Amino acid sequence: MRKSRVTRKTNETDIAIELKVPGMDSLIDVPSGFFAHMLDALSRHSNIGMTIHAQGDVHVDLHHTVEDCGIVMGEAIRRALGDKKGIERYGSATIPMDEALVEVCLDISDRPYFQIHGPDAFHGKAGEFDMELVPEFFRSLAFNAGITLHITIHAYSNLHHLCEACFKAFARALKQAVEITGHDIPSTKGSL
Repeated sequence: MRKSRVTRKTNETDIAIELKVPGMDSLIDVPSGFFAHMLDALSRHSNIGMTIHAQGDVHVDLHHTVEDCGIVMGEAIRRALGDKKGIERYGSATIPMDEALVEVCLDISDRPYFQIHGPDAFHGKAGEFDMELVPEFFRSLAFNAGITLHITIHAYSNLHHLCEACFKAFARALKQAVEITGHDIPSTKGSL
């Protein structure tokens, strides 16, 4: 089993994340019901066990907490995968969530990149959650995990469905990419 524990404490947030790959148990303790729901979906659909405790300056807003959760989760993924020996490396998934349709393609390459393709959809709120935080979370995660991450929005009208499709598509692509399918590091260079 691959696992890691990462903490980050600043004047704005106090976050601890423990990952187990694979793992099904999750305990999500964050100051947003909607964000907790998205992180639980990420855990379940990626088959990565997660224990997350996050506190932040939510009297300001959720921005620092969500961004820092992405930073810490990215670092935890990087540490849990170690030298990445034997992983599939690439993953992709297309997820429908009612009228929303989202595709995620990723490469655990240690060449971080993040791009959203499609309509400029991340405005407004889903419950108390500002949708502009969705790209912030994935950008922070991708850059700290060393993942090239592309999210393509094919269709949506409901922001909750769009957000959930993004998290589930990312989770399914990540599950595929971290699967052990070989014995070598999946790169012609011999390292990732």
